[in-house]
Amino acid sequence: MLKAIHHVAIICSDYSRSKVFYSQLLQLEIVCETYRTERDSYKLDLKLPDNSQIELFSFNGAPQRPSYPEAQGLRHLAFAVDDIAVTVRYLESNGVEVEPIRIDELTNKAFTFFNDPDGLPLELYQI
Repeated sequence: MLKAIHHVAIICSDYSRSKVFYSQLLQLEIVCETYRTERDSYKLDLKLPDNSQIELFSFNGAPQRPSYPEAQGLRHLAFAVDDIAVTVRYLESNGVEVEPIRIDELTNKAFTFFNDPDGLPLELYQI
């Protein structure tokens, strides 16, 4: 029935800042960028190497969503990486605060968290 996650949609507070964060810093490929005049809104389609996508939206006046303390709903978005230490060093060298690397007690895999420009929790998970 379900085959894979096709995309995750994110509404950002500052479209230009988030576009740079996801496309340049996280190096996601821009597939398509659309400005919708009737909504005064941008939609940016970004692709990961496995062809899954992130849709980045701008909506004027969108309310903030609480992340901490943990609220009900989507908890975080996790990205698979080959070498978590290398990825953490890259993010930190670009001014991104990253939590200490931990080991998942159930899988023995390394993981850590960082935030996007709006405070959305993002996870790195070493595969």
